[in-house]
Amino acid sequence: MTRSISKWIQLEQPRLGTRVTYATDEFFGAKERIIDPADAVFIADKYDDHGKWMDGWESRRRRGPGHDYCVIRLGVPGIIHGFDIDTSHFTGNYPPQAAIEACASALDTPEEGWVELLPKTDLSGNTHNFLDVRSERIWSHVRLHIYPDGGIARLRIFGEIRADFTDVDGYVDLAAVEHGGRAIACSDEHYGSRHNLTAPGRGINMGDGWETARRRGPGNDWVIIALGQPGVIERAEIDTAHFKGNYPDRVSLGGAVFESDEQALLDENAWRTLLPEAKLKMDQQHYFDEVLLPIGPVSHVRMSIYPDGGVSRIRLFGQVHG
Repeated sequence: MTRSISKWIQLEQPRLGTRVTYATDEFFGAKERIIDPADAVFIADKYDDHGKWMDGWESRRRRGPGHDYCVIRLGVPGIIHGFDIDTSHFTGNYPPQAAIEACASALDTPEEGWVELLPKTDLSGNTHNFLDVRSERIWSHVRLHIYPDGGIARLRIFGEIRADFTDVDGYVDLAAVEHGGRAIACSDEHYGSRHNLTAPGRGINMGDGWETARRRGPGNDWVIIALGQPGVIERAEIDTAHFKGNYPDRVSLGGAVFESDEQALLDENAWRTLLPEAKLKMDQQHYFDEVLLPIGPVSHVRMSIYPDGGVSRIRLFGQVHG
């Protein structure tokens, strides 16, 4: 599963509004740590009033019947395609099994309506446990059960957002993650994930953007973005916030209509120029409207940068089509 999940959005991100609303016990490790965006770390000599500090959610040793669980409310409801139950640094204290349920509810911590997505499954310690899910329903909550107790470093929830454009009137950022936009592939992401490009707000630092390695040969770097809904792009914004000595020299945009993400990766001849090559400057927002070419509706956009470098955000404003 490790390869197939890379095109999906991480629905558990706090910057999307996701919160951990309940845990049966969090004696050793706060429940909020389970959705921390940073990778879990181990600090050998760090202790607190409860004992050894661990970077994750960890319950105390259960001495009676039952098991522990926590509830996560997604900031933006979505379809779930898989999980990473990450037990990094938990060796003698990870739960041997876990199960996951989901529901759709307006409550912070629902008690009813839960549906099993992942049956009780064996876990390994100090590793990433990648698990597939087959469900096309839209969920708002996830409930992680651990058997019987222990610690989970991170829970990553991979999926897609299906935005409702019924009442949209006028421009909308069709690339925004909250509207279902997602980066499905790129040439390189050595220093920064392509998924940062469609995240809310402006980047907080260079790490909160997409950045490639220094290109030493011919060619240029690129990223393909699937729009939340096909539309006619009438305004583009390329933001190089925080990129100063490493921003791309130039940028161009191509667009096309594809039936699937896979087709967008394979059909090189379908792309039409939306934005001809344009110069970029360091650490600023660039706006393109009148220079965009009238190519009609598109479902995917390919941003090419020349020759390499870092871009913080891309915004693609347009009218929803169909």
